[in-house]
Amino acid sequence: MELLLNLTIYLPLLGVLAILALRNDAMIRWIALAVTSATFALSVPLMLNFNAAGSDVAQFVTESGSLIGGLDIKYIVGLDGLSLLLFMLTTFMGPIVVLSAWESVKKHLAGFYSMLLILQTGSLGVFASLDMVVFYIFFELTLIPMYFLIGIWGGSGRIEATIKFFLYTLVGSLIMLVALLYLGFHAGDAINSGVFTSDWRLISGPEYQIGLVEQTYMFLAFALAFCIKVPLFPFHTWLPYAHTEAPTAGSVVLAAIMLKMGTYGLIRFALPIFPNAVIAFAPYMAALAVIGIIYGALVAMVQKDVKKLVAYSSVSHLGFVVLGIFALNTTAVQGAIIQNINHGLSTGALFLIVGMIYDRRHTRMISEFGGLAGIMPVFAVMFLIATLSSIGLPGLNGFVGEFLILMGAFNSDVLDNIWFGVFATTGVILAAVYMLWMFQRVMFGPVTKDENKNLKDLNAREIGLLIPVMVFIVWIGIYPSYFTGFSEVQVEKILDQSMEKASIIQINSQSADLPEWAGKLYDVTPEMASTID
Repeated sequence: MELLLNLTIYLPLLGVLAILALRNDAMIRWIALAVTSATFALSVPLMLNFNAAGSDVAQFVTESGSLIGGLDIKYIVGLDGLSLLLFMLTTFMGPIVVLSAWESVKKHLAGFYSMLLILQTGSLGVFASLDMVVFYIFFELTLIPMYFLIGIWGGSGRIEATIKFFLYTLVGSLIMLVALLYLGFHAGDAINSGVFTSDWRLISGPEYQIGLVEQTYMFLAFALAFCIKVPLFPFHTWLPYAHTEAPTAGSVVLAAIMLKMGTYGLIRFALPIFPNAVIAFAPYMAALAVIGIIYGALVAMVQKDVKKLVAYSSVSHLGFVVLGIFALNTTAVQGAIIQNINHGLSTGALFLIVGMIYDRRHTRMISEFGGLAGIMPVFAVMFLIATLSSIGLPGLNGFVGEFLILMGAFNSDVLDNIWFGVFATTGVILAAVYMLWMFQRVMFGPVTKDENKNLKDLNAREIGLLIPVMVFIVWIGIYPSYFTGFSEVQVEKILDQSMEKASIIQINSQSADLPEWAGKLYDVTPEMASTID
């Protein structure tokens, strides 16, 4: 299984070599489809052989010797309860993304599909890496192909969108790199005989403890990089431009896979390594999440471009995920993990559907449509399922994640304020308003534009790439415990260990000479220290 995991990660790169050796456009498309389909097929046994009861430790682990002499930086990959579903989502969306560009992308096909395959390897590496330096390399690798996908194959505003996307994410990543290097040396001195280490298993374990001042700075550095990637309000401004200008395939990958790297990073790194900082900043992060939920929904309501509406809905939906993470209880974090998958499916489907109608009409303006349900009935059914999934209709996947997150937020001991849940719930109501309003305007009413009267319904290729997504939308909605079961054991363990570690560090810090701001942030005062002494 270890070999199978590595083959799954790197098979897309082999596909790149095959594509670059070809000059025939039809063969390039078929090779890209064959490679992504084979990647998904190889990943299925990993899921079937995954031991959910033992998901608190990584499985199928490959570990090399030191990659750099004198430093404990190793190639370590494996899957655990935090990463399995995101890994599978990445392989699952691969052939769907390839099929989505089958007819719409006509220039530089070798470059286009090469970028998609490199992006898939980078994404799989992010979710499988258990060494923080290797994680960072894969994390940065994903920027390069997305930069070219938007910059070369995007819309008329692609240059501005590309620059904004690249600068935002790069600045956050470089700040995280500084914190990562400090963390590696600090952990090496503390638990690895003075040798720099980036082994996540060591750094996240109970043996490694880091002071409150260092935690604060490093948490802020890591959180900035991940919040930009999510993107969390107010770091969201790059997202609508990137989504709007990206080709359909790029928008789907961005929504379904790349944005999840931010929320995944918060759970994987921030929670177990900086537990005191996570607890201290939880109300502030939750407040930003709730603002993002409401802000994204309100801005989506006034959009005239259906793709921009879906883009701003991502800001709102991912606010729920961040709220779930910082509620810091098993229910909410489980909801955040499954909502990552749900958003990838529902918003990915919406971007696919928007791309299909754009290919027919070459416009995304809501005012240009109307009455399409009678002309394109199959399209209408697919669009309706994706819409209802996005607004969280009971029986579909979106309801499961939002329900768990809201229930966890209402019962959060760390947040200890029901208003986070109350205000977040308004986002569910607003989502129904803007999504159903958009659907009604596009699909019903009179056919006012002559260009719409002869539109063709979905063809076999388009139905074929949407059906698997719809199956999982319904499957997760009806039987969510199958999917939440993969992460439950590890979520409980990581929360318990983090709270225990936070308590030990807090006690040890009460007799330390802390700056005044740190004492106030972590409720450690000079009076407490003198009492202990």
